[in-house]
Amino acid sequence: MMSSRECRDRMKDESFREFVLDQLSPLEGIHCRPMFGGQGLYRDEHFFGILFKGRLYFKTDDASRSDYVEMEMKPFRPSAKQTLKTYYEVPVDVIEDPERLKGWAERAIACQAKMPRKRKR
Repeated sequence: MMSSRECRDRMKDESFREFVLDQLSPLEGIHCRPMFGGQGLYRDEHFFGILFKGRLYFKTDDASRSDYVEMEMKPFRPSAKQTLKTYYEVPVDVIEDPERLKGWAERAIACQAKMPRKRKR
């Protein structure tokens, strides 16, 4: 059975997910899948973002990462032992501005689209 705190946290995460998806609705093909105890954000087959504990992280590359670092945003840390330095937290003021968020999402999607595809065995 879930504790009341776990229930509140889950509801908070679900409402945040719905808010982010609504903000990204101008982009076609955006959807979520469960991962890392959070949600992975995809545009078609391109995994470009992570929703985790009420925060949004986007895929970065050498060119885009500086925008996140300049705003003092941190990389994604799913645990104390693991840091994914190619995914950075999106600033709240960007999340709240749909047009700006769309631009940041498009850059994250482009970063992921440039990655070499893994071959299936």
